[in-house]
Amino acid sequence: MNLSAFTERCEEFLVYIDVEKGVSSNTLKSYQLDLNQFIQFWKQTEKKSKKTQQLKVIIERFFVNMYHKNISKSSVARKISCLNSFEKFMLTQGINLKLSLQRPKIDKKLPIFLSVDEIFHLLDKVSNEALPTSYPERDKTILEFLYATGIRCSELTHITIEDLDFEEKTILIKGKGSRERIVLFGEKAKKQALIYLEKERIKPQSKQERFFLNNRLEAMSSRAIQRIIEMFRKFLKIERKITPHKIRHTFATHLLNQGVDLRVVQELLGHKTLSSTEKYTHVSTPHLVQMYDTFHPINKMIKKEE
Repeated sequence: MNLSAFTERCEEFLVYIDVEKGVSSNTLKSYQLDLNQFIQFWKQTEKKSKKTQQLKVIIERFFVNMYHKNISKSSVARKISCLNSFEKFMLTQGINLKLSLQRPKIDKKLPIFLSVDEIFHLLDKVSNEALPTSYPERDKTILEFLYATGIRCSELTHITIEDLDFEEKTILIKGKGSRERIVLFGEKAKKQALIYLEKERIKPQSKQERFFLNNRLEAMSSRAIQRIIEMFRKFLKIERKITPHKIRHTFATHLLNQGVDLRVVQELLGHKTLSSTEKYTHVSTPHLVQMYDTFHPINKMIKKEE
C-alpha cells in the first residue's frame, strides 16, 4: 500500500470507528493525530529519498525514529493500537496488510490519589472568596461531582440537565464506546449542585442543555475542567499536581478502602474489564492489612490471650 492509498483509507477508517464502532471522542481525536503524524513522516521520508515508500517499510522507519527520539512506551503503544485497528478495518474490506505489530510492555504505575483529609479539606475548607474564579459555586460543584461519582473529565463535560436525577441522586453517563451507565452521588454533592443552579447558572431553557457552562454560556471543554481542578492545587498543604483523573483515582481508592466490592467499583468507573479496576487494589493493600489485623478472628484471639 502506497501513501496515496493509505491516506484515502484513513479517512474511511476514521468514519468507521466513529460511526460503526462508536469509539470515544478522545480515542477518535488521538487516532486522528497519530495517523496525521504517521502520514507527515511518510511524506517527509519520500521527499528526502525521492522514492516511493511502501507501508511496511515506512512503519519500520517510523518506529525506529520514535525510538531515537525517546518517545514514551505508552505513546508508542497507542500508535501501534491505532495501526492494529486500521489493519482490522482493512480486513473488513478484504485486504490483509499482515503488519504483525506488537505493543511494547508498559510499566504499570500505581495510581496517585489524595488522602481523605486532603479531599475533604478542598471540599469543605476552601471559601468562595479564596477561589480565584468568577464562578466558585460551579467550580466547587465540579470538584464535588468528580469525587462523588468517579466519572471521567470528558464524561463530566457531557452531562445534560436531563441526565441528572436529583430525587434519586443519579446521573446517566454516556461513556466510552457509547456505553451508558448510572452513577450515584450523595446528599452533599446534591446540595452543592442545587446552590450552583440557584446562584450562578442561568435558568435552563431545555433539558438537553449541558449542566456545566462557561462564561459564554457554552458547554465547558475538558481543558477548562482541568484548569479548574489545577486551581484547587494551591490549597493543598503538600505541594502536588492534581488532575480530574487523580480525583477519579481518589474516588476508587477510597471506596475500596471502605470495603466496597471490586466489581461494584468497576461498574461505577465504567471499566469494560475487571483488570482495569484491579490496579487500585495495590494502593489499598496497606489498608486491607490493617483491616485484617483488626477483624480476623485469629488476631482477636491473640489480643485476648495477651
